[in-house]
Amino acid sequence: MQELIRFLVGGVVVSGFAAISECFRPKSFAGLFGAAPSIALATLGLTVVHSGKMFAAVEARSMIFGAAAFVVYACLCSRVLMGKRLSALVVTVMLLPVWFGVSFGLMFLFRLFLSAGGGA
Repeated sequence: MQELIRFLVGGVVVSGFAAISECFRPKSFAGLFGAAPSIALATLGLTVVHSGKMFAAVEARSMIFGAAAFVVYACLCSRVLMGKRLSALVVTVMLLPVWFGVSFGLMFLFRLFLSAGGGA
């Protein structure tokens, strides 16, 4: 039954974001906008129902760190691809440690900030 609920909620949320994303140009950007946020929202909604708000808050914070790290990764990939004559596959795989390093670094800094008494 849980899988059916996940399927239905995910389908409805993805369809909603896809409809909203039709307003954006280029269409490749619209497709990206339609996928990731809708899956994240569906996952968080199900997590709240099954595991509670506190666990969902930790997951949401992790998603934010991962998204921020992805922005750094994507910008760096773009710069390397524009400046060097390397294949996209080589560059994206080569720079994956940057994505992981930035996301885990943000998590480390956040925990350090909390341990210093800087937040809730």
